[in-house]
Amino acid sequence: MKELLLEIFGWLGYLERPLVLVQLGLVIAVVLLTRQAQHRHWLPALPLLAYPPLGLLVLGLGCLALAGLGLPQRLASLLGLLWLGWYGISLLHQPLARWLPAQQLHELEARLLRPAYLVAAALLLIGEVDNVNDLAVIRLGELLGVSMSFGKLSNALVVVYLVLVGCGPPAAGVAWLIQRSLGLSDGSRKAMELMLRYLVVGLGLVGVAMHLGINSTALIAVAGGLSVGLGFGIKEVFSNFVSGLWLLFEGSVRPGEVLMLDGDPCEVRRLGLRATLLWRSRDNAELLIPNQMFFTAPATSYTASDRMRRSQVSVGAAYHHDPAAVIALLEATALEVPGVLHTPAPKALLLDYGDSAIHYALRFWIANPLDNVGICSDVNQAIWQAFRREGIEIPFPQQVQYEMAWPPENHQSIQPHR
Repeated sequence: MKELLLEIFGWLGYLERPLVLVQLGLVIAVVLLTRQAQHRHWLPALPLLAYPPLGLLVLGLGCLALAGLGLPQRLASLLGLLWLGWYGISLLHQPLARWLPAQQLHELEARLLRPAYLVAAALLLIGEVDNVNDLAVIRLGELLGVSMSFGKLSNALVVVYLVLVGCGPPAAGVAWLIQRSLGLSDGSRKAMELMLRYLVVGLGLVGVAMHLGINSTALIAVAGGLSVGLGFGIKEVFSNFVSGLWLLFEGSVRPGEVLMLDGDPCEVRRLGLRATLLWRSRDNAELLIPNQMFFTAPATSYTASDRMRRSQVSVGAAYHHDPAAVIALLEATALEVPGVLHTPAPKALLLDYGDSAIHYALRFWIANPLDNVGICSDVNQAIWQAFRREGIEIPFPQQVQYEMAWPPENHQSIQPHR
């Protein structure tokens, strides 16, 4: 480790050279001016994507000017080429968007393309100030009794990262083929995909450990420590992991399903190995629910077999109105509201006789449980307009207030007129 630090400090001496600082200053100035011009749109006639090529053109002219003055410009040219490559990755976004979904495209750019480019750029820059082969043989120390060099450790980290990031598409393809062959459900396919990913990751980690020269005894010791951790510190995490796999295989909770949580309908967005992501429509909130909760608490689903849901609104009508006419009016009114299904047909019921009104219930079906609150509001407004149009009274209790003397024996009640 000491040798590596000495090498890094040696790079600082290279950066302190005046000619190197001139090249760095030129590149930094051009990049900052380009970003500022793009942010403030100094040239409205040009599209935003035209600013980086314009900045690269200015940087190229600056490099030519340095060469004309007999000054070195190798570092500035290299940085300009790296900037051009970074801009080229941005240009790949639109063609790839035609073939990949937005989320997969974002993961491909953020987890694979840009990190790989940054690693390649770092190696090129290090090659300008030092010898990469000399860095690779620098000894860093020992890990589980095995001598570690900088090159060996760097290669192991790159392989581990590629295994973690790149195992997704192959695992998804194998799971899709197995689903088509065996006729499995989507939940089983997703569970198999995740299990294949973790299997590939596990085999990759073991392969990297064997490449580094770590013996099996040390691996067994690490596995024993992890088992103790499962028993004491992370048993909840392991429980949620097993619960997530079980839910995926069983298919009882699936993405797109609508569940009732604390009286609010929530849509399942993603079923992970630790927690399930739910979306609540009333406040656009995303909720993370541990997977084991679905095994310990009851859950109501409105989309287990289909997404239809029966809803209900209540209303009261005065006693002097014919109940048959009120029921017919309620059913006809519900059919006029957008969002209310005609099949099954709405059904109005006389529930009971109250103190000041006859209580009715209007039951109807909707296609999407998440629209229940809005459709109920529309139905209530339609009932108000229909009752007002037909002259049907919605009575409400009334109270009479009067003064009372204290103590009660001094109070004189008002005698009614005869």
